[in-house]
Amino acid sequence: MFDVVEILAIASVIAPVTSGVVQAVKSATGVNKRYLPVMAMAVGIGLGAAAFFVDIGLGERVWAGGISGLASVGLFELSKKSKGDEK
Repeated sequence: MFDVVEILAIASVIAPVTSGVVQAVKSATGVNKRYLPVMAMAVGIGLGAAAFFVDIGLGERVWAGGISGLASVGLFELSKKSKGDEK
């Protein structure tokens, strides 16, 4: 059985990396802003699955990646609103 605390800890480590990757892909490709949350979740799941250095199973790493993808969208929106870039 998995431990929720471990999943959230891994997600909190992966979230800034996910946000950076999504912003890099966004600026490089010009992807529609509408699809950024889906892309962030996919990138997070990929990073979570690739996090082989933690001692939990693949399913838990994928969950952590999905959570980090959703959290990275929230991090970006929070930073955008704090700068006053609301549109």
